[in-house]
Amino acid sequence: MGGYIFDLTVVALLIIGFTATLGVLTNGIGEKLFSGKKGSVFVDQSLKIQTGWKQVGGKRK
Repeated sequence: MGGYIFDLTVVALLIIGFTATLGVLTNGIGEKLFSGKKGSVFVDQSLKIQTGWKQVGGKRK
């Protein structure tokens, strides 16, 4: 029974890891191929909105 649970856990982790990796790769490829000239519009807009915000948490450098 312990071997079955171990095998099930290993297979589940492999499937989850493969799916997550494939999702990141597919997203990156899709952004490069289909974004055109507006590839970073949302990132740029987010950075523009966040300018001047106070940094919260973490250690000061």
